[in-house]
Amino acid sequence: MKQFYNELLPQKPDLIVFPELCVVGYPPKDLLERWWFIEQIQKAKEELIALTSSSFHPGIVFGLPLPTGEKQGKGLVNAALLAFQGKIIHQQNKSLLPTYDVFDETRYFDPAQQQELVAFKGELLGISVCEDAWNDPEFWPKGRRYQLDPIQVMAEKGATCLVNISASPFQIGKEKVRFRLIHNHSQRFHLPFVYVNQVGGNDDLIFDGKSLACNNQGDFIKKAPGFREWARIVDLADQSTLIGDLFQDSIESVFDALVLGVQDYMKKCGFKKAVIGLSGGIDSALTAVIATRAVGPNNVLGISMPSPYSSAGSIEDSQRLSENLGIPFEVIPISSIYFSYLKTLSKSFAETKKDTTEENLQARIRGNILMAFSNKYGYLLLSTGNKSEMATGYCTLYGDMSGGLAVLSDVPKTMVYQIADYVNHKSEIIPREIIQKAPSAELKPNQYDQDTLPPYPVLDQIIELWIEDGLSVEEIAARGFDRKTVLWTVKRIDRNEYKRKQAPPGLKVTSKAFGSGRRMPIATDYSY
Repeated sequence: MKQFYNELLPQKPDLIVFPELCVVGYPPKDLLERWWFIEQIQKAKEELIALTSSSFHPGIVFGLPLPTGEKQGKGLVNAALLAFQGKIIHQQNKSLLPTYDVFDETRYFDPAQQQELVAFKGELLGISVCEDAWNDPEFWPKGRRYQLDPIQVMAEKGATCLVNISASPFQIGKEKVRFRLIHNHSQRFHLPFVYVNQVGGNDDLIFDGKSLACNNQGDFIKKAPGFREWARIVDLADQSTLIGDLFQDSIESVFDALVLGVQDYMKKCGFKKAVIGLSGGIDSALTAVIATRAVGPNNVLGISMPSPYSSAGSIEDSQRLSENLGIPFEVIPISSIYFSYLKTLSKSFAETKKDTTEENLQARIRGNILMAFSNKYGYLLLSTGNKSEMATGYCTLYGDMSGGLAVLSDVPKTMVYQIADYVNHKSEIIPREIIQKAPSAELKPNQYDQDTLPPYPVLDQIIELWIEDGLSVEEIAARGFDRKTVLWTVKRIDRNEYKRKQAPPGLKVTSKAFGSGRRMPIATDYSY
């Protein structure tokens, strides 16, 4: 923040605006319950205020948690401060505290009691924090979530400019929703609107930035690029309008989000290198592409671990992928280890038939080898399972689910193919053979995913309707899906909740991911 502030000084801005909770990052979660953490925030606040001490320096708006000093309530607020000439001239606390999906703010914060304006350099600023801007009636056709609309309150009090500092996580299609939201406010109240969003990856959440500004006619006059830090001067009197396509392609945006998610997760957790098990399939191939883009080819190791059922093509395809990416590649056969396992267990399993137990031994051997590399060299193991597999439990606990970050766990299989096509749109990076081959775990002869699962185009639609839209079995079947297929799918999803509870954190890109925003019980017995 200091660096950006000082870099912008020569351009003589009036006001520099940073995002919601930018001093600590969003969400800080239970760190907010540690007194020493709050003390550190107070020290950082004083340093930021000191930046503005000269009368020639611009003001600064920034977000942080602040203690209220009250004995009742949570004792903290999610605040936006305006510092100018070495002091705080305005504090606006967040009024609407979201508690749904990945948000849990009523656990930590008390809401603002009122919305006030602040006079600053000839303007009356209405400063709000993230959710305070989201109570537009258009976005709640079934009834608004909150009674209060802080933006309307500030406009009616006479604001001449609206500013919203935000930490709005990425999800597919959200960019257009945000644009419409800010445009609505600006056009409805005939006020310029500045929206500043966090950028970066924090655990499972990815923040795309894409901050923007409107003039008093609701025309967009400045838009930040996505998925990178950025600062520019905006003249709110500008009556020019941005032209052309303002929105990033959705598949491109998902790819960029996953790259940023891996990059920041590794950086913030202290990992410099990643290791990936390359099966010759499209999921591990795409994961390798994302990791390479995130941390560079020299920092990604691909390992092929053929078993008795691995095809020669899978090894060759993995090697070609590694060559295309320029990453190191190793082949570690596991057949001898697998047969040793079978021999060790032969007496105990003598009266049984071979089943998925023997198949999964291969996946668990591979998981152990990959974790050995992680332990020995300090690499982050990236697991490669997609959302379709995670939903239906078509994955092996302590096998291919091993890892520190699940890169594709919120990416349905059909979208994996779309992203792979995007990766290859200029030149072939993922070998064509990997994309065209029928998906297979290769844990037994002639094994294919579709022998066990419904066709992915059907399966992914059912998963979306059940997980993201929350429809019932009957409602999904009424959309034209075979009821038996629907029932099989939702039962598989619910039955495998215990697996997902033990999975590594995954990067969120859809409206409902298997992670912090979905809290389902494991031990349940209810009718569908």
